[in-house]
Amino acid sequence: MEAQEGTGWERSYLCIDLKSFYASCECVERGLDPLTTDLVVADPVRSDKTICLAVSPSLKAKGVRNRCRVFQIPQGMEYIMAPPRMALYIRYSARIYQTMLRFVSEDDIHVYSIDEAFLDVTGYLGFHKCSARQLGERIRQAILQDTGIPATCGLGSNLYLAKVALDITAKHSPDFFGVLDEQSYQATMWDHRPITDFWRVGPGTARRLKKLGLETMGQVALYANPERLYKELGIDAEILIDHAWGKEPVTIADIKAYRRRSHSLTNGQVLPCGYTPAEARIIVTEMLDQSCLDLVAKGLVASSVSLAVHCSVGEWGQALYDGATVRFGSPTNARSIVLPRVLAAYDRMACSDAKIHRIMIVCNDVQEEDRVQPSLFEGCDPVLERERQRQETILDVKRRFGKNSLVRGTDLMPKATQMERNLQIGGHRSGEQ
Repeated sequence: MEAQEGTGWERSYLCIDLKSFYASCECVERGLDPLTTDLVVADPVRSDKTICLAVSPSLKAKGVRNRCRVFQIPQGMEYIMAPPRMALYIRYSARIYQTMLRFVSEDDIHVYSIDEAFLDVTGYLGFHKCSARQLGERIRQAILQDTGIPATCGLGSNLYLAKVALDITAKHSPDFFGVLDEQSYQATMWDHRPITDFWRVGPGTARRLKKLGLETMGQVALYANPERLYKELGIDAEILIDHAWGKEPVTIADIKAYRRRSHSLTNGQVLPCGYTPAEARIIVTEMLDQSCLDLVAKGLVASSVSLAVHCSVGEWGQALYDGATVRFGSPTNARSIVLPRVLAAYDRMACSDAKIHRIMIVCNDVQEEDRVQPSLFEGCDPVLERERQRQETILDVKRRFGKNSLVRGTDLMPKATQMERNLQIGGHRSGEQ
C-alpha cells in the first residue's frame, strides 16, 4: 500500500482540481453548500443560447451537461443562475494558491489553469511525515477549510498519470481521490472508453485513431505498426505512444526551465451577431487600439501584426476564414504605424456581402522595447515621441480611474464593444464596475 500511495515512487505528483470552480465560488458567497446546491454560472443578460461557464455537481448528477447552453437545461428544473464574476474567481484562486504554498514551494507548483494545478511533492514527504496520498488529502482539506471550495485530487508517478488519475479516477470516486502508477494504469485504464477521456486526446485525434482500428489506450500501446501511427499523427504520435504506456518524461522542473523562442500578444473577440464589414471595422479599430496600449503598458514592441477574420458569405451562410500579416520595418508599438497599415489590410480582405462573426489580432515576435535598437529616423521622430507620451497618459488615467474613464468617440458607436469588454476578464463579466 505504501508504493501505491506514492511514497516508494521515484517522483510523486499531485494534480488538484477545484470542483465546478466558478459555481462553487458563487455557492460559498451565498452561504450555500457547493455540492448540494443547484446553480449555474451564466450571463442572464445574454440570450438563452449563452454557455453556462460552470454547472454545480448536483445539477451534473441530474443530467445537466457541463458547459451546456442555458436552453439545454430541462424545463421546469429549479436552479440559481449566477452572473459571472471573474474578478471574484481570480481572488479565490489566489487564496487557494497561498494555501498550497503552506505545503509546497512555488518552485514545485505548476498552475495549469485558474482551477487546476500540479504539485511535485516528492521532496516534502519526509518534512510532513506522511505519504503522498496523505499530503494530497491534507492539502485538499486545507483548501476546503480556508475557502469552502471542494477539490478533487489525482496522484501519479508522473505528470500525465496524475492528470489521468484526476480526470478519470478521482472525479468518479466517492472520496474525490485517484491514484495511478504505470502498472495500475495499464491494468485499469488500457480498456477505458471513450479514449477522449484521456489528456490531450481530442475528437479529431480519436477519429484518426479509429481509422486505424484503435479505440483504447491499450490498443495504441500494443499497435504493431507504429510507422502508420506517425504517418497519421506526426510528432504527436510519439507523445501518444508514451502516454499509452503511462510514461511522461517532462517534470515540473522542466516546465519551469522552459523559455519560448518567440512571444506573441493575442486579442480575440466573438461578436454577438453577424457584423457587416463596416461595423466590424469599428471592432478592428478598437482591438488595435487596445493591443497598442497593451504593448506600451508592458514595455513591449511587435515585429508584425496578424489579422484573422471568420465570416459567413452568401445566401447559405458559407463559412470563410481570411487573414493577413502586416510586417513593420522595425519592431513598434506606435498606434500611428500599426493602425493604418492593419486597417488597410482589413479593407483589402473585407467582402461586401459578408457577415463577420469572429476577429483575431496577434502581435507577433513580441520583445522587450529596451532591447530593440531603434532606427536612425524613428528614434528621433517628434511625432512618435508625442504619441508615446499620449499613450502613457491614457494608460495612467485608466489605471487611476478605471478602464472606461477615458474612451474614444468610436467606442460610443452602437456596434462598438470596447466599453463592455473593459468590464470583462477573459471575455466574461468581471463582476466589478
